[in-house]
Amino acid sequence: MTDDSKTPGRKPKAATDMIGNHKLKPSTMMMGHGYDPMLSEGSLKPPIFQTSTFAFENAAAGKRFFEGVTGQRPGGAEGLVYSRFNGPNQEILEDRLGVWDGAEDALVFSSGMTAICVLMLACCAAGDVIVHSGPLYAASEGFVAKALSKFGVTYIDFPAGASRAELDGILGRAKTQAAENGGKVAMIYLESPANPTNALVDVEAVKASRDEILDANDTPIAIDNTFLGPLWSRPLDHGADIVVYSLTKYAGGHSDLVAGSIAGAKKWMDPVRALRNTMGGICDPNTAWMLLRSLETLELRMSRAGENAEKVCAYLKTHPKVDGLGYLGMIEDASQQDIYDRHYSGAGSTFSVFIKGGEAEAFRFLDNLKIAKLAVSLGGTETLASLPAAMTHLSVPPERKEMLGITDNLVRISIGIEDPDDLIADFEQALAQV
Repeated sequence: MTDDSKTPGRKPKAATDMIGNHKLKPSTMMMGHGYDPMLSEGSLKPPIFQTSTFAFENAAAGKRFFEGVTGQRPGGAEGLVYSRFNGPNQEILEDRLGVWDGAEDALVFSSGMTAICVLMLACCAAGDVIVHSGPLYAASEGFVAKALSKFGVTYIDFPAGASRAELDGILGRAKTQAAENGGKVAMIYLESPANPTNALVDVEAVKASRDEILDANDTPIAIDNTFLGPLWSRPLDHGADIVVYSLTKYAGGHSDLVAGSIAGAKKWMDPVRALRNTMGGICDPNTAWMLLRSLETLELRMSRAGENAEKVCAYLKTHPKVDGLGYLGMIEDASQQDIYDRHYSGAGSTFSVFIKGGEAEAFRFLDNLKIAKLAVSLGGTETLASLPAAMTHLSVPPERKEMLGITDNLVRISIGIEDPDDLIADFEQALAQV
C-alpha cells in the first residue's frame, strides 16, 4: 500500500474510522473513508485521476517506490508509480472494500474473472491441487478445469452442502494427490451461495477440516461472496482467508460497469498484487470512481432489493406453474438452514424459480416478461431473469448440470428496486402465458 500522506486526496485510514470511542458503521464510512478533500483542492468527491503515470518528487523517491512495486523491499509501493500498479481512485476503493469485510487489505481488478484468475495463478504451481465446491460460476469452473490443467494443476470438487465427514475425505484425497504430483493443496475455493442454485457451503466446517488435515499457512480458503456480500455475509468472520467479488453485481449495482476484487490478510494479498503488477488487470480510474459512488448507496439498494425478493417469492411459492424455489428465505433442507442461520444475516435478492415443464416453458415465461429484463448478470437496480442451463452455464457438460441441479426449467432471477407489486404483476402475466 502507498504512504497515504504522499497520495493525492488520501489520508490515514483510521482518520475516518472513529468518533471518540464510537466505531463507525461501513455505510457511514463509505462517504469519506480514506479521502481528504483538502488534499484535492477541496473537491467533496475524489476527482478521477485520469493519468497513466505519476511524477516523482525526486529520483530517490522514484527508486524507493520501484523497490516496493518490484518486491525488492517488503510492504509494497510507498507512492504512486504507474497506473498498471496503483492510482488514487483504485486505492481509495480498495480501502473502502476492506471496510465492508473487515479485511486487512483489498485489491481491485478489471473484472470478477480477472480477480479469480490472477488469484489462482498467484497461488498455484505445477503439481498443485485446487479443491473447490460445486457448482461454481461456469467460467470459474472452466478456468480451473481447462486453463490451469495446462500448467499441471489438478482439482477435486465437492457438492456445496458436503458434511464435515465428506470434507475430511475430500481433503485427504487432495493431500494424497498433491503429494503424488510433487505439489501441495494450493487453495480451497468456495462459492456460497452457489451460482445458480443458491446452495450453501459450511465455511466453518471447511476451515475445521482444513486446519486438521492440511497446513493452513499453505492452503488459503477463498470464497466468492458475490450473491450476498458484503451486506448479508462476512465470510472472513467464519474462517475464510480471502473473499472474492464480482463488483459488477451488487457493489456496482447499476449494470453499467465491470470490475472485481479480492480481500483478506496482506500475507495472501501481496503475491496476488505482485502478479497483478506484472500482468495488469487493475480496474481503470473511471470504473473505480463509479464504484466509489455506488458503495455510498449499497446498503440502501441491497436492503430494498431484499425486501422486494421476499414479497415476490411469497407470491411465487404457491403459484400452480412453479415447481419450486431456490430462495434462501424459504430453505426446506435442515442442514442448509443451519448453515444459513450461522453464516448469513439476510436472504438476498437473487434466487432460482423452477417453472413447471422444461426449456420450452421456461423460454415462454422469459419471453413474456415486461418489466424484468431478459439478461444475464445480477445485483443491478433493475430486475433481471435468465436461464442458466442455456446461457451462463451452457458450457457445463449435461451430466454435470444434472448432478448439480442446473435444470432446463431453472430460471435465475435477480430482483431489483422497482415497486414489488409491479414485479408480482409482471410475473403473474408471464406465468399465465406458460
